[in-house]
Amino acid sequence: MSAVPVIERTSHFDFLKAPYSTWSAEELLSYFQAREGISYFTVVNEAEVAREKIDNILSNSFTLNEETYWFADHVDWLNNPSTDIEWSIMLHKFYYAVGLGAAFQETRDERYAEKWIELTSSWIDSVPVGFLSSDVTGRRIQNWVFAHYYFVSECQASSVTPEFYLVFLKSLHQQVSYLCQHLTPARNHRTLELYTIFLVAVVFPELKDADYWLRFSMEELVKNIQSDILDDGVHCELSTDYHHIVLRNFLAVRRLAAMNNIVFPQEFDERIKKALVFSVYVHKPDGTIPSLSDGDTGCFLSLLEQGYDLYGSEEMRYVATQGKFGIPPRSRSKAFPSGGYYIMRSGWGETSEDYRDERYLVFDCGDLGAGNHGHLDLLSFEMAAYGQSLIVDPGRYTYDESGEINWRVLFRGTSYHNTVLVDGKNQTLYEFHKEKFKIKGPQPGYELKAFISRPGFEYLHGIAKSHEYPITHERKILFLNGDYWIVCDILKARELHTYDQLFHLTAGAENKVSLSSDLGSLKVDAPNLVIIQPVQRSATVALEGGYISPAYGIKQAAPIVKFTQKAAECCFYTVLYPYKKERPSLSVSSLSVLKNDETCTPFIGQHMEIAIETAGRIYRDTIFIANEPGNYRTDNTEINGPVYYHRRSAEGHMLSRFDYSELETKDWLQGNRT
Repeated sequence: MSAVPVIERTSHFDFLKAPYSTWSAEELLSYFQAREGISYFTVVNEAEVAREKIDNILSNSFTLNEETYWFADHVDWLNNPSTDIEWSIMLHKFYYAVGLGAAFQETRDERYAEKWIELTSSWIDSVPVGFLSSDVTGRRIQNWVFAHYYFVSECQASSVTPEFYLVFLKSLHQQVSYLCQHLTPARNHRTLELYTIFLVAVVFPELKDADYWLRFSMEELVKNIQSDILDDGVHCELSTDYHHIVLRNFLAVRRLAAMNNIVFPQEFDERIKKALVFSVYVHKPDGTIPSLSDGDTGCFLSLLEQGYDLYGSEEMRYVATQGKFGIPPRSRSKAFPSGGYYIMRSGWGETSEDYRDERYLVFDCGDLGAGNHGHLDLLSFEMAAYGQSLIVDPGRYTYDESGEINWRVLFRGTSYHNTVLVDGKNQTLYEFHKEKFKIKGPQPGYELKAFISRPGFEYLHGIAKSHEYPITHERKILFLNGDYWIVCDILKARELHTYDQLFHLTAGAENKVSLSSDLGSLKVDAPNLVIIQPVQRSATVALEGGYISPAYGIKQAAPIVKFTQKAAECCFYTVLYPYKKERPSLSVSSLSVLKNDETCTPFIGQHMEIAIETAGRIYRDTIFIANEPGNYRTDNTEINGPVYYHRRSAEGHMLSRFDYSELETKDWLQGNRT
């Protein structure tokens, strides 16, 4: 075990308030082991505290970010064995300290306490305060406090000596004092750092500066939540993962305050509740989040449980328990215009369908986001159905740019998203600058033209204009009868370009996708998903190899479906039909439509009939999509709006109908169930 650094005893310990500063080390440890009146809790990173990982740490073997390194004699804190700086960052964040504490609480095996003391003492003895960035300091302090919960407050490990405890308290004081002077200016790092200061102030009011830390952190946390949580509740970095990391920190602050009778202003609660509402809607039916813009996928339903405990929201409880308790959210689908996310959902499992089986799609039509986490993915989407993700955002994989392939650049680029790639270019200029790739050009212009939710019909229309090529990209998404989607992409230019419409499938689809065609359509069969396009003269379809990353450092092979056209102006009309068990029988045919008594090309307007046979029932869906304003005519219908849809039974009975031209202007941007 590493020797515990020595604190010189003069007349008092100057990092403590009186009278604690005059007590002996033995008296201080006994006091903190028996102290009452302060309530706190641990926040556990489940992936980092798995028992196998923790037991390996007993022999100095650390598995972090999917890389394992062993230290023969002692941890070399100042040298990184990996090419990825994130490995060293994870080492210094000390998530494993919480795992050691949890293992000790369960087993009372003193080896876990001894290893915590050894690693903590070694770090204090070897590493200067402020090594690495301030957010690393913040996370480490949090994990030290959580480890303290197990080893001192709850279980009182015999390995914790008075000498070590004094060194531990002094280092906490030094690190928090440093953090107050070196806060990250804004966003998610600042949130966790302020939470850290608040946490130490609450848990250790005996420290000399705790009163100041409490006032300072509370004032700054209120400012931070006002600046970072947008009016619609989405975090300003527009990353689904970072949104929930930040929300977890704000909730921890709020819970800790409630447990210790500390009152925050109402605005703090209102912003947390807005952030929770976004979490309600962005969670997929299987309980995970999409990994949009520098994030991992994962489950954050426990945060909605906390939201229910704090605010009594039955909607949060319903989603947290996946429909077992509570009340379904009032809206089926919802717009978050400040964040640029629009979510379509078939339901909440409140009728005959299971909660997990509902269909779901999240669409991106917004900014890159504050900071440097935005991906080049305008008009991209992720789609899930029947308990599975089917078309996915590939994630981030890594921040490391070393190696023969720059995976960071690939995963962040436009080609690794479910949008249209033009001439193989990113939507935004993204090039090498000094030491790494950076976004150098302006982001594309964007506009959300419509978001409509009606029984049996939902519709999105977004527009992107990149500064990297002279092309307007419009994407329209129709959600029909809660069953399936049609994705319409319109590309407008004056010169010839290559357009690739991309769909990234899951790792489960690897080597399980087939392509076929007939006179009327191009077909892609994937597990639980049929993709069909009506044949167009210049269109082709192909499969390409790709990857997805559900978590940092994990890369899984997954196929990419690519429809390609070479033209100046073109359209893609793609049917995405998910199914649970038996594949439905589908056919897509193009029908004639006239404008000014002339037959329309697909670029002007597409009239389709989709014949569906599923579960012993036959439907015929007729869809018209106009890409230019005007009056259109089919065999028996006059249409003067951009979208028209109806469903008939095999016997010809009308089952559902939607006519865009019948909507009032106020209905064009809304998402409430009616």
